[in-house]
Amino acid sequence: MVKAEKELKVMQGKKLKMTPSEAIVETLLAEGIDQIYGILGSAFMDMLDLLPTAGIKFIPVRHEQSAAHMADAFTRITGKAGVVIGQNGPGVTNMVTSVAAANMAHTPMIVIAPSAGTKTIGWDGFQECDEASVFDKITKATVKVTHPSRVADCLRTAFRLAYAERGPVLYHIPRDYFYGEVEDYILKPSQYRVEKKGFGDSQAIDQAVELLKAANNPVIISGRGAVDADAIELVKDLAEKLSAPVAVSYMHNDAFPADHPQAVGPIGYMGSKAAMNSLKEADVLLAIGTRLSVFGTLPCYDIDYFPKSAKIIQIDINHRNIARTHPVEVGILGDAYDATAEILKRLANSGASFEPNKERLQQMAAEKEKWEQELVDLAMVPGQPMNPRRALLEINRALPDHAVVASDIGNTSSTSNAYLTFNQPRKHLAALTFGNCGFAYPAAMGAVLADPSSPAFCIVGDGAWGMSLHEVSTAVEQNLPVIACVFNNGAWCAEKKNQVDFYNNRFVGADIEGPNFAEVAKSMGAQGIRVDNPEDLRQAIETALAAKKPTVIDILVDGTQLAPPFRKDALQMPTRLLEKYAHLDHKNW
Repeated sequence: MVKAEKELKVMQGKKLKMTPSEAIVETLLAEGIDQIYGILGSAFMDMLDLLPTAGIKFIPVRHEQSAAHMADAFTRITGKAGVVIGQNGPGVTNMVTSVAAANMAHTPMIVIAPSAGTKTIGWDGFQECDEASVFDKITKATVKVTHPSRVADCLRTAFRLAYAERGPVLYHIPRDYFYGEVEDYILKPSQYRVEKKGFGDSQAIDQAVELLKAANNPVIISGRGAVDADAIELVKDLAEKLSAPVAVSYMHNDAFPADHPQAVGPIGYMGSKAAMNSLKEADVLLAIGTRLSVFGTLPCYDIDYFPKSAKIIQIDINHRNIARTHPVEVGILGDAYDATAEILKRLANSGASFEPNKERLQQMAAEKEKWEQELVDLAMVPGQPMNPRRALLEINRALPDHAVVASDIGNTSSTSNAYLTFNQPRKHLAALTFGNCGFAYPAAMGAVLADPSSPAFCIVGDGAWGMSLHEVSTAVEQNLPVIACVFNNGAWCAEKKNQVDFYNNRFVGADIEGPNFAEVAKSMGAQGIRVDNPEDLRQAIETALAAKKPTVIDILVDGTQLAPPFRKDALQMPTRLLEKYAHLDHKNW
């Protein structure tokens, strides 16, 4: 046992006299925290001073929004809650967007948010802000430290809620509460929170088993919860027993291995037609570790694929997600691993025969092959200078099997849902349904910090890159060999597509001009490569992998080859009532 572990064991056995800062840091150590993201500030400098000695690395970023995106990615890969911190007021409010994204992604996270000092709260002092009210609707909970003696207790509560509710928790502490003297225990996590919830209600498991036994066309959707619970092997076993196709939930392409013969790909926007056509035929739908989000189950490619009459079995660890968007036949509140294992065990003991359904397996293979060929055909349509789909195809072909890919939001980034395939879990990091620009690059940096052995790529458009490129300095400073694939089409093309389809090609705010991003990267100390054809792109990726340093690949792509609108149902053809705007009315085009 190393010295730090021995010291921790001794400390956990008795009440200790500490400063509040020491109590916070020791509680973080008990939780296994070894890195924190943010920008230094005077509000928490007393705690910050302890981190190097404690063995906790502080990762400074250029903008606090990046900090929570990094922590989000770190958690998705490691399963361990990420921790971020910022100066009271603007430092913390800079994290609003990225914390909201983590909240929608159900990512456990601790946001350490200093507030103004207790003596001046309410006087509109320098950098004063009621952070608790700002974050109230974008976190799972706010834990306010009410007295310096409660700093460790409240932090334990924050971790307990973050893991139980699967999302960020704000730990709100007045800046003067880092100082003083307290007496408290340093507890082990097992003393104040439960890791697993088991398989849930036994009767519900029995109902699920009976439905699956009677199903003619069962289909499985594997989601983030299956990844978090390390349940993918069990999902494979269950799929093989049932001869069921397995789709993955929106932008969780790593939730089932793509090379498995029963994998049919992702659902949701720009997902897989093979997955959608499989779902249409389902009479029983088993959703494992997915909330079945509204956006992630909307029609796509004019295919209204989500089954209306299928009996849905939904397994989720959070009661808030069961039947939230789609009515279920059976809801199982439990751990994805434990519930899937119990269903498998009871199916095996049921006496039912599960012979491979060769006809269904052949149908899956045919649907999958047809869709894969369609993707290649679409990518091979010429573009000026390059079809963005061709670039996505070549990137996916060039990815090492253990690579992590973070995808942003936008025209090309979202189209990557169709092209990115993974055979290992915890490899796909996406902006998901919060859909904010600027996610992918800091997420890829967080991925490197979580798993330095896996190459980390990000797929990002030139618009979103404008919100990210400042962090190239961080990647250089921290020696994080992230490979940024910037799709440069000179426009906000996802929104431009709406102006094409709904506004008669009247472009307002859509076109943007940017510098040579490869040269900008070089000026920041990174490697920069600019490409305008698919042959050079493959070589650029190989060069980036070999360099083992931050690299920006500026990929020039055709700005007229656009994906369908994100939400055709959310826009209407424009009507104008005032005479001065009559020429803008769709009836007058």
